[in-house]
Amino acid sequence: MNILILGSGGREHTFAYKIAQSSKCERLFVAPGNAGTAGIATNVAIGVTDFEAIKKLVLDEQITMVVVGPEDPLVQGVYDFFQNDKELSEIAVIGPSKRGALLEGSKERAKEFMAMYDIPTAAYESFKAESLEAGKAFLEKLNAPYVLKADGLAAGKGVVILNDLEEAKAELTDMLTNQKFGTASETVVIEEFLDGIELSVFVLTDGKNYITLPTAKDYKRIGEGDKGLNTGGMGAISPVPFADDAFMEKIENRIIKPTVDGLKAEDIDYKGFIFIGLIKVGDEPKVIEYNVRMGDPETEVVLPRIKNDLVEVFEKVAAQKLDEVTLDLDARAATTVMLVSGGYPEAYEKGKMITGTEEVEDVLVFHAGTTLKDGEVVTAGGRVMAVTSLDADFRAALKNSYKNIEKIKFDKMNYRKDIGFDL
Repeated sequence: MNILILGSGGREHTFAYKIAQSSKCERLFVAPGNAGTAGIATNVAIGVTDFEAIKKLVLDEQITMVVVGPEDPLVQGVYDFFQNDKELSEIAVIGPSKRGALLEGSKERAKEFMAMYDIPTAAYESFKAESLEAGKAFLEKLNAPYVLKADGLAAGKGVVILNDLEEAKAELTDMLTNQKFGTASETVVIEEFLDGIELSVFVLTDGKNYITLPTAKDYKRIGEGDKGLNTGGMGAISPVPFADDAFMEKIENRIIKPTVDGLKAEDIDYKGFIFIGLIKVGDEPKVIEYNVRMGDPETEVVLPRIKNDLVEVFEKVAAQKLDEVTLDLDARAATTVMLVSGGYPEAYEKGKMITGTEEVEDVLVFHAGTTLKDGEVVTAGGRVMAVTSLDADFRAALKNSYKNIEKIKFDKMNYRKDIGFDL
């Protein structure tokens, strides 16, 4: 079959790498893709939310499956666009409906969903500009640190954690009345701070059945020791060492099952991934957030550990026969380290030539912010590429990633040298 992946990051290159291995994949397209996907698929210069251009590509190239990488097209309703179009309605779209995508598209909706189905999470209230004073009063009832979340999509930057009450009040004002995050912060969710260690759990569901994918832990801060500004993710490890069978059983019974059952109860079309951002508080799991797609860079450690033919798995999702799938996992640990542009996550330059990727050994290099210019691979984003290794344990895998990173060069290249430091 001919398959299209929507997106341009490390997550999408990893999907392309896995899908290209399938005997069922005849031709593979990525829109818009990057320099890495160009080596194994046909890149098409189409934006992920340009639904009419996507439709034309799908019909012209006789594509029968679309795998949606990022959240924007899902929140904007790409699944519904296909379902409601006579020419597209038979095509398998891996990703939830617009209603399903609200779990990520609205922090307020996610919190209400968790309350409805008794899913453990932090206490919260939500506020708009007209209830600013009530928001300030709510902050006064909480203990520091204070967590403020823009309700809508803010490219991973809509969560602010502050230790000072007056700073938190000023930030709330900035978000609600000065539109710090544009329309994303027309509503702001304030919640209690949870103290613990974080992990990510990934679920693939067909709307009735589900399978739980390998756990992962990512590292969001730019600085070592988890200091500095938030990024899209600086590295990841899978599996998570502290997520033992007893802890995973709690996650399954208290979080995963009620989530999938809640989607079913509300008759929500959901054929895709649920990314559950969790925190372990003592021995108890609580949900920080839902995402409605795979994480990045977690995809770069989760998918390489799955031995199944991914296209066959996706066919079962489309047919609502996921109960027929048994995951075959690589027992080894996987680690990935993200190489980023100097200055990221603030201002950075693009167009820096990348060398050395052909010299690496026994690692997978997944491109994120790269493009081809005059036949050369150059930087085109803040997060440039992820270097993934598999080994007996995460420490050995990390050692191999770091050893190979020394061979890769581009001007002002930066990366964290302490991934896994807290494990």
